[in-house]
Amino acid sequence: MSKIREAFDNRKAFIAFITCGDPDLETTAACVRAAVANGASLIELGIPFSDPTAEGPVIQGANLRALTGGVTTDKIFDLVRDLRRDVTVPMVFMTYANVVFSYGAERFLSTCQQIGMDGIILPDLPFEEKAEFLPLCHTYGVDLISLIAPTSANRIAMIAKEAEGFVYVVSSLGVTGTRSEIKTDLKSIVEVIRRNTDVPCAIGFGISNPEQAKKMADISDGAIVGSAIIKIIEKYGREAAPHVGDYVREMTAGMA
Repeated sequence: MSKIREAFDNRKAFIAFITCGDPDLETTAACVRAAVANGASLIELGIPFSDPTAEGPVIQGANLRALTGGVTTDKIFDLVRDLRRDVTVPMVFMTYANVVFSYGAERFLSTCQQIGMDGIILPDLPFEEKAEFLPLCHTYGVDLISLIAPTSANRIAMIAKEAEGFVYVVSSLGVTGTRSEIKTDLKSIVEVIRRNTDVPCAIGFGISNPEQAKKMADISDGAIVGSAIIKIIEKYGREAAPHVGDYVREMTAGMA
């Protein structure tokens, strides 16, 4: 059984997204540990990419700061090795297909297995093209996590039937970023997912406050928050970790 399932055992999962290397990898490590200490049940680590098409301006900015600071995939792998000395919750990478291709897919995924990464999310990889990576993911025990968006329509059941790890439900059209209101009929999307798989599903894109997180978690199995955390890191820089911890504690308390 996938270790990712542990994030959803007997509770609603709070999934925290953090861009690696923004403003530096030491701060990333401190923020991850603060998030976990305050209730995050799964960590999504963003590997920066120069053209992050799924991201809004907040996470684009984090990508740029990290790349300008000299972060590399190998340095991020070393970061995970350090985190795995004491961080036991499931962790997944979120990045883009070109990052994996340019590193070498087998080398990338075998390293994921070695360092203890549990899954990978590639938002620019269409469902129909996942065979590019899926056999290697299975060889090295890394879940290839599927995204389902409001535009997936009649493809929702098909994607759900082959899902592994968890299903990432995209709350809204467009890119990542905080939103004042989420209007998509997510309940009906989740109902289709649940009819076709017992893999848990969590909702992301646009969630920034405890009320939104609770609403999304009530519909699904958890909430994913990225831009709101990145804004805290952008504001406080190298002093961000305790503020990230406070925010995660507030969010998880609001979801209970």
